Amino acid sequence: MKVTPLDRKVFDKIIEDLKLPSDLDIDFLYDVYDVSCSAIEDVSNLNTLNKFTPVNHIVLIFYAINETVFAFKTTSNANLRKEEDEFFNKIASIVADKYITNEQLNYKSGAFLNRFNPAISTIELYSNFILRSLNYIDTRDNKPNQLVKEMLEKAFKMIKCIVSLLIDGFETEAFSTWRTLHENECILICLVKYPNELFKLYFKHITYALAYRNQIPSKEETDKIFIQIKEEMKDHQLKSKDMKKYIEYGYLFGVPNINLNEDFKLNFRDGVEKVAGLSQYSKVYETASEIAHSSPLLLYSRRDYFFNLTILNLYETFFRLETIFTTLYSSYVNEAELNKYRELRKLYLTELNVVYVYIQNMFKNPKN
Repeated sequence: MKVTPLDRKVFDKIIEDLKLPSDLDIDFLYDVYDVSCSAIEDVSNLNTLNKFTPVNHIVLIFYAINETVFAFKTTSNANLRKEEDEFFNKIASIVADKYITNEQLNYKSGAFLNRFNPAISTIELYSNFILRSLNYIDTRDNKPNQLVKEMLEKAFKMIKCIVSLLIDGFETEAFSTWRTLHENECILICLVKYPNELFKLYFKHITYALAYRNQIPSKEETDKIFIQIKEEMKDHQLKSKDMKKYIEYGYLFGVPNINLNEDFKLNFRDGVEKVAGLSQYSKVYETASEIAHSSPLLLYSRRDYFFNLTILNLYETFFRLETIFTTLYSSYVNEAELNKYRELRKLYLTELNVVYVYIQNMFKNPKN
């Protein structure tokens, strides 16, 4: 395979557009890139077992930039760095090796869908829009809304993570990540469902968790917090062995007309998930927990089954979280921005629902 380096003027324009540190030696960098191109060509011609695709020069340049910057930062004598051929050749060799191994010979697990498939590209597009929109709105004057915003940001980042894992063919890993996403959505749904009753309590239990993990700087303040925790536990007729569970789930006592052991327990499945009204996911959550804890199911699992199970549950979680996002977003943008969002929502929610129905059919009839 012939690998011709970019013309120096084109290279310099790329570097200029990247706005790199002014002290970076561009001549040195170009030489690294140039030698790396030659090394990649040599390897591709010798390696007859693998099919090499045309070099992505932008990606190769990024490898060259990062390796060069890192090498200069971690080598003490600047003059020696520039004069020693060994130093230069080492950088160029690493750049070529990383490009060949990570880009040309990257391990592929054999994904069921690629990133261009509408089942993947649409949910990623919508998630990207939501994350950008969340970054745009300012909720700092409203502590509950700030928490909702932060939890939504974390949730949609996890959605992007799950999508990436599915694209790379890591279905069980994606499924175990959905488990964490589901925990996040259940807590968020509880808070949105009972805002007046739960937000203050939830913030208080965050402080309790910090004290439990020794994250409060003052020992005196920590001691006061534990006294308060023990008094509240006594009011709820809890024993000392229940402290960790109370710290993590005790805010649920704020739900109106709720009784411990009758209506909920201090855990996720019989507590948060139940109060959120999503107990129908209890069995799925249990299966995801087995995967997360490296049971034999992790090793001996049907990839197609866990792919369909993951993406089906991912879509259902997405729809619920998108509804919460819409409510929050609508209260922070003007009418013109809101109308733009309504148009986007109408278009892509329709497509997502079409994909969802298709996935449901795949899950129910895997042989079709």
